[in-house]
This record gives sequence, structure tokens and C-alpha cells, in this order.
Amino acid sequence: MSLNPNPLYAAPDDWRAYSGTLSRRVFAFILDYVIILLLCIPAAVILFFLSIVTLGLGFFLYPALFVIVAGLYFGFTVGGPSQASLGMRAMGIAVVRVDGREMDFLTAIVHLALFWILNSVLTPLILLVGLFTDRSRLLHDLLIGTATIRTA
Repeated sequence: MSLNPNPLYAAPDDWRAYSGTLSRRVFAFILDYVIILLLCIPAAVILFFLSIVTLGLGFFLYPALFVIVAGLYFGFTVGGPSQASLGMRAMGIAVVRVDGREMDFLTAIVHLALFWILNSVLTPLILLVGLFTDRSRLLHDLLIGTATIRTA
């Protein structure tokens, strides 16, 4: 069995594709948020100049800057052809849909939003769910119909 499946197909049934994905997800999370924080720096500079052009209206976007940058980052990376963010690629994992369709921008955004919402309410339970479910799927994965697989 190849651990690098075609992203257009459904999540594989072989258990080896899911072994070690929980710990890899944690490290990918840390890497991704460091990258997002670094991306917020040029985004803040661009927003500053945009605010000058819009006579100050752009300044209202500063409180939501992290959310906007993170949404675009995950939307374009997880919703892109590799179906993985830069942190996920570094850890050798990718997100696939259980129904076999390719991840798209909107599905990636909903995946991120559900993660944030559930994490704000059920912080320890999100990771605990992964210990007891098949394919090590987390709570937001179960709700949206995705799974995280190993690519390496």
C-alpha cells in the first residue's frame, strides 16, 4: 500500500495511513501558526497603506487580521492541490474527504472554523476523540467528513 494516495480518492482503508497522525497534527499546528504569525507582519503593513487609501476604514480590519490571514492561508493550502498546509507537508500528512471528493477552499475554511469553535468550547475533548475513533479522526473531522492521512 502506498502511503501517498491520490487526493481525488477517498480516505484509504489501510490502518497504516493513519498511524501517528495525531502527534503529527499537533506539530503541524504549531508550525502553521508560526507561519501565520509571520504572514501577519506583511499583511499588517499592507493593511496600513490600504487604511490610508481608504481614509481610515481599513484600520477596522486590524482586530480580525489574524482570522483573515489564517482563513486565507488554510483555504489556499488545505483547499489546494496538495490538500495540506505547509506545516502538514513538513509533518508528512494531508487532509482528505471521506466521500472521495477533493478538498476545496470552502471545505477547508469550514474545517478551520469548526476547529476554532469546538476548540473554544471543548478544548481537551478534541484530541481525546482522536484516541477512540477509527482513522484517528478528531471531532471536527467527524462533523465535516474528513480524515488526516500520512503522505510519508
